[in-house]
Amino acid sequence: MNTLNKLKTFSVLLAASSVLLVSCNDDDEDDTPPTTPPESGNIVINSNITSNTTWTSDNVYQLGTRVTVVEDVTLTIEPGTIIKGEAGSGPNATALLVARGGTLIADGTPEAPIIFTSVADEMTPEDIASGNFASPNLDPNIAGLWGGVIVLGRAPISASNDNGDVSEIQIEGIPTSDTNGLYGGNQPADNSGVIRYISIRHGGSNIGAGNEINGLTLGGVGSGTIVENIEVVANQDDGVEWFGGTVNTSNVVVWNCNDDGIDTDQSWSGTLNNFVVIGVTGHAFELDGPEGSFVDGHVITNGSVKMSYEGRITEDVINTDDNSVVDLENIYFVDLVEGQLINRVSHNLGVVNYTNIGFNWTWTKQAGAMSGL
Repeated sequence: MNTLNKLKTFSVLLAASSVLLVSCNDDDEDDTPPTTPPESGNIVINSNITSNTTWTSDNVYQLGTRVTVVEDVTLTIEPGTIIKGEAGSGPNATALLVARGGTLIADGTPEAPIIFTSVADEMTPEDIASGNFASPNLDPNIAGLWGGVIVLGRAPISASNDNGDVSEIQIEGIPTSDTNGLYGGNQPADNSGVIRYISIRHGGSNIGAGNEINGLTLGGVGSGTIVENIEVVANQDDGVEWFGGTVNTSNVVVWNCNDDGIDTDQSWSGTLNNFVVIGVTGHAFELDGPEGSFVDGHVITNGSVKMSYEGRITEDVINTDDNSVVDLENIYFVDLVEGQLINRVSHNLGVVNYTNIGFNWTWTKQAGAMSGL
């Protein structure tokens, strides 16, 4: 099989063996989600996690505020557990935040993924147990109903302020009054836990001035952390964003996000391997350069990107800064429309390498001969 055909199979392999895409309920006539949670018996969490805690799959956990797993504390989430965020914006946006030194063990399985969603979502533990991972009432393009998942660590970042380089900084979306929002340090192998077979849906609450929370935010996360088999659906901001750090990430699906699919900043130096991006309306890739004197690069490899999907048109193909440092390898773009661009192919300060970047320009593809590959 040639390289082009191999790349075309990534979305099929990923959906079959790694992450399951959800689907909408076409029989639901009212697309407007309820604004208040139903009386459901959910366990409401309104304070930080300050001692080792386990959330079990027989309960639904409801985030009533920004909930932080603080330093030296572990939150374990059993496979098949559902976590629902309440509506909120600005400093009241709900989110699960793992502070530096905190640990999240959210180790789902293909048969029992861990679902982060909105209180408007009527999904139940019985749905998970029966193998139905789709929302019964929310279409997969409804975004901004709660915040998202933020994991912070002590791995190096490239950042600066008016006084020069800094080794730590506050993550976007968390008020500066909350020091749990600091990330960065000098521990490349820092370990924030295990995040595996996770689906994050309908998030991205506005936190001010048009700034929203990403589906999954990784700030200064170290290489000791496992992040793989991740799905982000219908987020108001980016699907996954890395701010520095060294963590490697694999098997990622980003679907129907209202900004960038994959966003990297501050000299993240890990690898994203095996991914699919579908129906994002910002850039497919927003790959920023270092913000301080520390310079490192990352690798994005083995993926497929649909540049238009059910009326959702992605703004650009690849957007980089003049000082970006990244290798892009074995990525196949389909369903491009006029005006979608790679914003620059030469870099005065950074180094961006493009290897085996494919587009669906062939007669074979247009004739449908590659259907199902």
